[in-house]
Amino acid sequence: MIKTYPPSYSKLVDKYKGRFNIMKKLQNSVKKLWYLYLVELLLFIQALVFIIYRDDSYIAIHDNLDLFVAHFKVMKLQNAFFAHDVTLPIVGGLDRDVFGSEFLLYNILYYVFEPLEAYFAGYALKILVGLVSFNILAKDIYGRDYARYRPLAFVIGTAFGMIPVFPTYGLAFTSLPWLIYILRRLYYENEVKKRLLYGILLFVYPVLSYFSYHGFFILCYMSVAVIILWIRDRRFPLSLFWGIIILSAGYMTFEYRLFKAMLFSDTVTIRSSMVSASLTPLEVIKLAFDGFINSQFHCQDSHLYVILPISLITIIFTNAKYVLKKEYGQILKDPLNLVLGWIILNSLIYGLYDYEPARTLVETLVPKLKGFQFDRTIYFNAFLWYALLFLICKRLYDTSLKAWVAIANVIAVFAAVIVMFEPQVYNDFYYTCYNQAYKLVKNRDTSTLSYREFYSEDLFAQLKRDIGYDNEWSVAYGMHPAVLEYNGIYTLDGYIGMYTEEYKEKWREVIKPALDRSPEFKSYFDEWGPRAYIFSGNGENTYAPLRNMEPEDHNLYIDADALRGLGCRYIFSRIELDNARDLGLSLHGKYEDESSPYVIFLYEL
Repeated sequence: MIKTYPPSYSKLVDKYKGRFNIMKKLQNSVKKLWYLYLVELLLFIQALVFIIYRDDSYIAIHDNLDLFVAHFKVMKLQNAFFAHDVTLPIVGGLDRDVFGSEFLLYNILYYVFEPLEAYFAGYALKILVGLVSFNILAKDIYGRDYARYRPLAFVIGTAFGMIPVFPTYGLAFTSLPWLIYILRRLYYENEVKKRLLYGILLFVYPVLSYFSYHGFFILCYMSVAVIILWIRDRRFPLSLFWGIIILSAGYMTFEYRLFKAMLFSDTVTIRSSMVSASLTPLEVIKLAFDGFINSQFHCQDSHLYVILPISLITIIFTNAKYVLKKEYGQILKDPLNLVLGWIILNSLIYGLYDYEPARTLVETLVPKLKGFQFDRTIYFNAFLWYALLFLICKRLYDTSLKAWVAIANVIAVFAAVIVMFEPQVYNDFYYTCYNQAYKLVKNRDTSTLSYREFYSEDLFAQLKRDIGYDNEWSVAYGMHPAVLEYNGIYTLDGYIGMYTEEYKEKWREVIKPALDRSPEFKSYFDEWGPRAYIFSGNGENTYAPLRNMEPEDHNLYIDADALRGLGCRYIFSRIELDNARDLGLSLHGKYEDESSPYVIFLYEL
């Protein structure tokens, strides 16, 4: 007897078969494309955090909100992005040319969007450029085999894109693989039309870069490459030589303001009076070692906990194998050793910058480089560490053993996760998560300030309305002058790396009473100088962006007559001054707003 089932049962079986097939397909998809899902998850988490918190995000202040973001806002307020022969109301009035080029892609974002929107757009673009350019270079190098290494390229490329480097020049860091791709194509391509295309791409590359941080060194590296290839191939690499000329022309075109200020201006700037450290040879080695291990805070690339130990272990075992097999020539040819050697060289140059004989030699040979920081070679290590990690993981893939492939994947994933969650200067994602979690758990604010709190736009808008502010020159005390600049207030003080030595001397007269009382700030200002601030008289950092400003000394140490001589009308202070009357200052009012942690005491000269 044949056993039969009711129609309803058959439908139920078909239903669950369909679900099973869907689950199986999904499982296969996840297994095959796990790296895409992982990358999407990591990027989604970051985007979600910033979308939720927006201006309550905790954005790095040092060399960021206290500097470039405020400058971009001033340029927008003054409609000066594309202007010429105009002065911006920062540090008593500075020529537009000393600020960023209007043709750099990151800077354009601030012309198009409001500052916070531009900042987040730049944050996302940095990651995207790093991910895409890393994969383009990998595909160019490995060709058809790229498909095999795609998971590594995506995960490590994402980690590289997320590195918390100097935000304003993040694109300069993460676009390096794209540059290498263009140079490779220019060198290897034989077809004239394609060479022309890559020449055009090379010419416009500077819109992603920045000459002072990367461009100068890229051209130096290219020059060395020309010599090496000429010797190796016994044929002059004409295409690469032309690449140097094309790229130089690109930098001069898109950063014409910078070259104008550097090469065609006789104005003496503070760069000429900056005093660099003068270390002993042993101290130079220690500094270079620290750069190798920890990087420099502008280029913290999160390589310490995963990439560094994995790299050293792999390279030690690889070279030991060469020695045992007496294949000594392979040591000099192995890409792992070449990349690590480049990293070490960059770290050594970073240390040598603070060795006075080496620095003097460079400045003597090229006088225009006086004050130029040639230690920025260390910035290139950010890419080289991730290139090294990729090469190591690729070798694990090449074993074709599933266990080693799995280990390579785990290493790549750990590297990406660490980038997201390691606390470093410019890791805005980490600090936003940390501070928001702290507030949720402790039910109180942290000592640091969010983007909204730092600039406190509502408070300053109310203050300006109350006094009928009409572009009078002002200064800040107890906060960064960038707070005033961002809010459309003209400042005699400020932070910028290239203003005139003449103004520095005038400003020194203003703050001389504080410098005479504080050897720390005297050395800080006289030997460096970009922060033309009003300092405390007892060495306290009164401009630190803290929620509660509680200094020990409530006196202001300035030459009030010298400040009046510069045309100052207002002093915006977070500190109520005990000696205001002695300085001839009158308290115009006390201002606060529920949206801001600041209490502003407005003094009038």
